[in-house]
Amino acid sequence: MLITDLAQRCGATAQGGDSTTFINSAADIMSAAPHQVTVLSDGKYKKYLKDSKASACFIAEQLVDGEIPENLTLLVCKDPEISFLNAVKLLHPEPVFKRQVSEHAVLAETSTLGFDVHVGPFASVGQQSSIGDSSTIEAGARIGNHVMVGKHCHIHPNAVIYDHSIIGNNVIIHAGAVIGADGFGYKFRDNQHVKVPHVGHVEIADNVEIGANTCIDRGALGATKIGWGSKIDNLVQLGHNNIVGRNVIICGQSGISGSCTIEDGAILAGSTGVADHVKIGARAVVMARSGISGDIDPGAQVFGSPAKDRKVAWKELAALAKLPELMQKFKALEARVLKLEE
Repeated sequence: MLITDLAQRCGATAQGGDSTTFINSAADIMSAAPHQVTVLSDGKYKKYLKDSKASACFIAEQLVDGEIPENLTLLVCKDPEISFLNAVKLLHPEPVFKRQVSEHAVLAETSTLGFDVHVGPFASVGQQSSIGDSSTIEAGARIGNHVMVGKHCHIHPNAVIYDHSIIGNNVIIHAGAVIGADGFGYKFRDNQHVKVPHVGHVEIADNVEIGANTCIDRGALGATKIGWGSKIDNLVQLGHNNIVGRNVIICGQSGISGSCTIEDGAILAGSTGVADHVKIGARAVVMARSGISGDIDPGAQVFGSPAKDRKVAWKELAALAKLPELMQKFKALEARVLKLEE
């Protein structure tokens, strides 16, 4: 589309360059070519702007100064990142396919489908389960019995949703995810592990996204709950009876044991490990590869294993890096003391 049209639809004002140029795709600022749009939202990348071959660039007003290529139209806006994301959606729309219930899908007689539901080949929907309006169940996905899937959901190929799970509206569940499997619970008696029955379920609120091959276990009793707007990355393990609040971020390869509470807005970076019955406070940040064995205060930023305040942890790491030098000094002092004693 024309730069002028793109600017109008993305809440930006065009300045300089040739605003009648057509834009056909989006790219990052270092690789963008003619007829592409890019974005500059961080001043540290401004050095790349003067040599950019892009035809247009979303930019914040406070960054508009210095040398600008003649061919580049600046798209000045309040929030360049969001405007750029909107442009990406416009220039790279999702593919449109014919919506249908495949003749190769298996639907239980007592299952119900809303308006404009798509069910791909070899997907299955169990007894007494319902799929809301405009939801998509892709090929090979398995929806168990007594499952409720809301409106405008997207269940990707080969995802599995166990019996009695409740899925809200606008939920995305990526390929290979497993929702509602038994939790990992055993009692050791008579020299053997006795399985704890898990008769609870999983509840996922609206606007949640769950990454590929992530597993969320059902409650032993009661529910495992994922709150509104939370985003869970690929390869995450969420144990039974966890309560995840609103707008929580959990990054890839993290593992959360059972019966934990993660409050609103908390962030768990990649490969975080959390022990059972732990409470992580609202807006707390757990940095990558940290191990959490106790409660974390709201708003805290922690790092390490066991995790502690990030500033303390970084000072300890800095001191540890100096340990070889300190050991050499210690050995030299020890030798001098021994010589004096002799």
